[in-house]
Amino acid sequence: MLISFQNVSRFYDKWPALENIELTVESGEFLVLSGPSGAGKTTLFRLIWMGDFPTSGVVEVSGYRSDRIRKGDLSNLRRKLGIVFQDFRLLSERTVFDNVALPLQVAGSSPRAVRKRVFSLLAEIELSHRRSSYPHELSGGEQQRVAIARAMVAHPVILLADEPTGNLDPDVSKQVIELLLEINRTGTTVILATHDPRQIPAGTARYLYLDKGHLANPVSWDGYNQL
Repeated sequence: MLISFQNVSRFYDKWPALENIELTVESGEFLVLSGPSGAGKTTLFRLIWMGDFPTSGVVEVSGYRSDRIRKGDLSNLRRKLGIVFQDFRLLSERTVFDNVALPLQVAGSSPRAVRKRVFSLLAEIELSHRRSSYPHELSGGEQQRVAIARAMVAHPVILLADEPTGNLDPDVSKQVIELLLEINRTGTTVILATHDPRQIPAGTARYLYLDKGHLANPVSWDGYNQL
């Protein structure tokens, strides 16, 4: 068990963002988390990387518990996580190479190790020729691939992808989903939040549904045809 939510609720004032969540995620899974806007998907992600904490219950991620974690251990936990957002969040004043390299540079990796890892990732996502470009010079799909490379550069155990195709057209979205599937095939646990789970090929993931802060029972791919 890599991640567990044990009777977790999160309230903001008196508004329940999540209520009584029971969830386990095993190492190497591809989990698709769907639901309407405001259902609690982003809140659940924030609890995983402990940018927020439960009002009640316990979240455990890779051995770190939300009720026991020390402030100094938060950075250790977050090194195990890669996060991809809908709006890319690339640094506009940095090149593609520098955006991808940033997590390794912050962690104190040697320049040689940084170059080797970044060049390898850029080759994998077929953007080596864009390494000196700036974000505003890239297409939306290219920006999201760079964001995924940045999230993967430090070899995370878990990749959280929060609506990564929300700003992309269908063809580019398909390319991004295939990249996430390839990352999962190498052993990384992937949790994808999306409003449209049908973009994930049938049989490649486990599907859960959030509605008004409540986690529905797992449903099959065919079950999503009725949502």
